[in-house]
Amino acid sequence: MSDVRALQRLKNDQAVASDPHRHVWLSASAGTGKTHVLSARVFRLLLRGVDPAAILCLTFTKAGAAEMAERVASRLARWVRLPTADLKADLFALGEDVNDPALLARARTLFARVLDAPGGGVRIQTIHGFCQSLLAGFPVEAGLVPGFRPLEAREEAGMAREALAELLVEEQRGGSTRIGDAIAAMSLRMGEGAAEGFLRECARNPQAMAELPAGIQPFLRRAFHLPSGDVDEVIAQACSDDAFDCDALERLAEANRVWGTATGQKLHGAIMDWLAQSPTERALRLGDVRGMFFTQKDTLKKASAKLVAADPDYDELADAVGTRAAELLSIRARAGYADALAGALAAGRAYADAYVRAKRRAGAVDFDDLIRETLTLLAQPGIGDWVRFKLDQTTEHVLIDEAQDTNPQQWAIVRSLVEEYFSGDAVRAAGMRTLFVVGDYKQAIFGFQGTDPIFFRAAHHDFTRRATLPPTIAAMRANSTRCR
Repeated sequence: MSDVRALQRLKNDQAVASDPHRHVWLSASAGTGKTHVLSARVFRLLLRGVDPAAILCLTFTKAGAAEMAERVASRLARWVRLPTADLKADLFALGEDVNDPALLARARTLFARVLDAPGGGVRIQTIHGFCQSLLAGFPVEAGLVPGFRPLEAREEAGMAREALAELLVEEQRGGSTRIGDAIAAMSLRMGEGAAEGFLRECARNPQAMAELPAGIQPFLRRAFHLPSGDVDEVIAQACSDDAFDCDALERLAEANRVWGTATGQKLHGAIMDWLAQSPTERALRLGDVRGMFFTQKDTLKKASAKLVAADPDYDELADAVGTRAAELLSIRARAGYADALAGALAAGRAYADAYVRAKRRAGAVDFDDLIRETLTLLAQPGIGDWVRFKLDQTTEHVLIDEAQDTNPQQWAIVRSLVEEYFSGDAVRAAGMRTLFVVGDYKQAIFGFQGTDPIFFRAAHHDFTRRATLPPTIAAMRANSTRCR
């Protein structure tokens, strides 16, 4: 315990934010004492007689949870035999009444009280760890195998690769290469790493994959306002004499012939050559038509005064012909994208299903499953109401650390935990129920898992709207004292 230093005094907004009677939303930069304030709030809750098991601290990483647990345990252990003067110094740093003998006595008993509390005392967990413990009590209701185990990152990556390999082998045994071809096409277009990332993203959203229509390609064709049949045939038909404005092209060709320059003669020949082709060949050379009248920056080429003299409508005709060529080229490009996306989504759906089967065989779940199945459990009529009721009865204070790395699904779980705190009946016989959130917009590092500082801001606005207790703390001043 000798390496545990005396607490540094809470100052200004730090002291206000640690007040255990307030809902607090704390946004602060690195080095301003966020972790110090969070642990101080835990100490002050315990000093007020709050049941350790009624305190739930959620953080994003295991390292963060371990650090917080160590910080709380070492401080409480230090208080057991700390000289009275030093104990008073710690309590004074927290803003407590050091002249209260009962408070001093309580501080010395907190370590034992936490150790003896049901469930191991103060619950300091990652949000995934919290979900795991919750689902373990209701595995069947959550649609999970009893005794399920969470996958570690390395095992999850290995299982994901094995599921993909098995999927491709099964397809080959069935005499098909559709999924394999789609994945190969993705790899060529995106690179192997990005293609694998796309498949993993599909696996992270199995419900969305299952809800895709049976015919993905027709669905996407309609969504992109594309014809359902052979796009090349449709474009070729649009390039026929009856469909394309060949009269306008002939007028443009004639104006260039009259212009008589080398450039004009060249353009005249190119137009006439295009008109002499079959509709299918014309469709393949639509880019040439666009390039005759538009620059690479997609602006209409400036016509010579002599061209305009040869045909006063030259600019209008050139604009119309070039624009029509671009429209047909766009149809081809959008159809190519829609069809490639259809193949990728079909492969993603098959892979998501294969990955789900692999996890079931192993009796395992990944981190996304923990979040998703917890939300599903809490939303179930009947059992979900019961689970939320039990959580509400046992949890009086929720503290969220590293909140900038919390995604919308995780915020939905937090809302389920604290919804009753803002119902107008937030005061119970055991005392006040509070929410404490701390984060830093600049330290968001888990964007690959769907996090974004915008969700931190949105949750702030949502809970501020819900709050009926004393005002929330929106930010800690940048000049707050650094904490050890």
